[in-house]
Amino acid sequence: MASPRDRDPAAPPLSRYGKKRDFRITPEPAPSPPGGTADREHPCFVVQKHWASRLHYDFRLELDGVLLSWAVPKGPCYDPKEKRMAIHVEDHPVEYGGFEGTIPPKQYGAGTVIVWDRGTWEPVGNPQEGMAAGKLVFRLHGEKLAGLWELVRISKPDDKQDQWMLFKKRDAWAQPLAQYDVIKALPDSVTTKPLGLIEEREPKEARSAHNEASGIDLSAAVSAPLPARLEPQLATLAASLPTSGDWIAEAKLDGYRMLARIAKGHVRLITRGGHDWTARFPTLAAEIEALPVTSAWLDGEITVIKNGIPSFAALQDAIDGNANQHIVYFLFDLIYLDGKDLRKVPLWARRARLAQLLEKPGEHIRFSQDFEAPPAQLFEAASGLGLEGLMLKRRDAPYESGRTQTWLKAKSRLRQELVICGFTARGGKDGEVGSLLLGYYTDGKLRDAGSVGTGWDARTAHDLWARLSPLEVDAAPFDMAVDRRRRWGRRSAGSERWVRPELVAEVEFADWTADGVIRQASFRGLRIDKPPGGVVREGGRTQAPSSQPKLKITHPERIVDPSAGITKADLVRYYASIAERMLPHLKARPLAMVRAPEGIAGQLFFQKHAERTSMPGLTAHDRALWPNHPPLLTVDTVDALLSAAQMNTIEFHTWNSTVRQLDKPDRVIFDLDPGEGVKWGHVQEAALLVQTLLSELGLQAWLKTSGGKGLHVVVPLAPRLGYEPVKAFSEAFVRHLAKSIPERFSATSGASNRVGKVYVDYLRNGKAQTTAAAFSARARPGMGVSMPVSWEQLAALKSGAQWTVQTAREYLSFQPLDPWADYGSTRQSLASAIKRLE
Repeated sequence: MASPRDRDPAAPPLSRYGKKRDFRITPEPAPSPPGGTADREHPCFVVQKHWASRLHYDFRLELDGVLLSWAVPKGPCYDPKEKRMAIHVEDHPVEYGGFEGTIPPKQYGAGTVIVWDRGTWEPVGNPQEGMAAGKLVFRLHGEKLAGLWELVRISKPDDKQDQWMLFKKRDAWAQPLAQYDVIKALPDSVTTKPLGLIEEREPKEARSAHNEASGIDLSAAVSAPLPARLEPQLATLAASLPTSGDWIAEAKLDGYRMLARIAKGHVRLITRGGHDWTARFPTLAAEIEALPVTSAWLDGEITVIKNGIPSFAALQDAIDGNANQHIVYFLFDLIYLDGKDLRKVPLWARRARLAQLLEKPGEHIRFSQDFEAPPAQLFEAASGLGLEGLMLKRRDAPYESGRTQTWLKAKSRLRQELVICGFTARGGKDGEVGSLLLGYYTDGKLRDAGSVGTGWDARTAHDLWARLSPLEVDAAPFDMAVDRRRRWGRRSAGSERWVRPELVAEVEFADWTADGVIRQASFRGLRIDKPPGGVVREGGRTQAPSSQPKLKITHPERIVDPSAGITKADLVRYYASIAERMLPHLKARPLAMVRAPEGIAGQLFFQKHAERTSMPGLTAHDRALWPNHPPLLTVDTVDALLSAAQMNTIEFHTWNSTVRQLDKPDRVIFDLDPGEGVKWGHVQEAALLVQTLLSELGLQAWLKTSGGKGLHVVVPLAPRLGYEPVKAFSEAFVRHLAKSIPERFSATSGASNRVGKVYVDYLRNGKAQTTAAAFSARARPGMGVSMPVSWEQLAALKSGAQWTVQTAREYLSFQPLDPWADYGSTRQSLASAIKRLE
């Protein structure tokens, strides 16, 4: 695809837009001669939500008489750490900003478009120059978006797509994604649900000018001589990922910590333990000397990239084999620079200045990129890629020597250094190590940690023997007694060879036992950069928390549907998002709830009454309403709906009458349930036949998916007749269908009676019988939902579970009109229909 920046300057404006579309077919506005924006105080912007082959958001800014346009797959976000991909596409006419509708199939961009946000924008600086330079800063004044934003080009001139990044600048409007996701919070069209300018709804105080500026704030730097020595800042192992605060996230590199001291252009490379390794890495030293600095302290990590990820084993091979050309030095902090001590400067500013120094790095010197996304999302991605984990650092933190809480390491696997305290011979013969006996320090005392016997080849086994043999001693170096058989197994008992605890091994393992021994361990390499005296037990792997919604959810991580990975949090959030639409179908109707405390794969049970387990918010009605039965329950408020969901309610089934007139139903429901071998097309045909017969009887009907295999046809009634005559009508209706079209319909329940046919269930029209309510989820794999639709949509339906807990809310945001808008006000009599069926 040709890039918009490569368009022919002689071509008329909007020519690319026009060539892509057939305006005899598409309802999109045809291009008109562009007009200037000089007379407009502020040009417009619009964000259109576009469900084409995939859901995305079209971000458009009016400039020079057209709408500059970017396709943003994930949509805008108020979190400055969230940089969203934005593909620069062809300019659109200004009139397009008001377009909503459906682009027909086989047309460019086929799908549904809504206006998700709209307003005005003002550029910071010259916008034409910004577009040419690939850096556009601007303020938005919309109904959903406000404040300072930036678009930055990231693609190269010869790339097929003109790729940019859209992100929020730091100002009073910025807020973490974990606290507010504008895409999910406000999914609907602003033309059907106008909100008014957000700046008028929620005015914000202006932030100081330097916080909005794009410059680097080094005001906290202190003039000082270059320190002769510097102890590095260390990270604390995180038991769980932080859910608050502003953190910079980097990949946890699998290598050796290395500081670089530059004095009058001369470089020294210094390990975490203070050893000078400059002579080992002359190439790295030379490239650092080439940086545009006179004096500095830099902090980073050396590693070797293998198969796209850092490899500790490959690093050791490179060091031991003098293959230094494969070693890369990732720099992540700048501590001192040309007469200024930067330790009190916030981390973000130190790193920004470091990035400037590395604009033209050498082949082996790189900036350690940070990833501005929610920690949980990054942690999951890092784990999936096979990385060791993440480094999380407080954005505003100073540089402090020693271990701190402002730097955290989040490990996706259990892995740490352990002291080598002994070894055994492979096969009982000298020359190769068969296992390493390990330990760590607790309160200054060395205790055993078990053993590791895998993770090396014959060459490494021989090398370990050569390193350990000179360190042999007569007795175990542990300060505590050790049960050798329990620790290392029967075969190694009596064959241990003890050493002075001077070497450190990096070990990966499955878990710690209750008595402090590692399980299922694998050797990763020696840590010649770390002193054994500092080796302590670190703890377990980092736990990634489930993102928390605004409402409190107990056990949000609990899996409800293993087949789709749907959690309890997903389910509760779904019901919260559609509560406004669902409550009219629940209010004042007695109900039965399908609950699944162990998820849908576990035991399910119905609850119809106020039993031992209470659900705050649900209404328990007087026993007199239904004598000789426990109190009926209704869900009448949002709190009641969410309370039930909190108590693991999956499905909500309602009566055909309300508590006000319990004995007089106000609807008839025909549940179309396909038998074995029935194709979906036959279900659609059956629904049309049911509608046609009802229409002949003078009755209007509404349609919804069941959330399962079939469809529900619903006929609203005036509540005049009792349950017996209404049920009798529904039975007569179904039997007439089955008699008229026996090859398509069955009026008899039971699987054997509906093979190849659609069973129309009329039994749901008896007293106390229930049907899944509109918008109710279903306790089946995939968790489909019962979705109200129009009859015009029937032909396009793919199944009775077309929408699920995961997709329904997004679909609804594209529906400006309620297909059941007239259902609640329609009251029909069955008198004439009953006579005609007799």
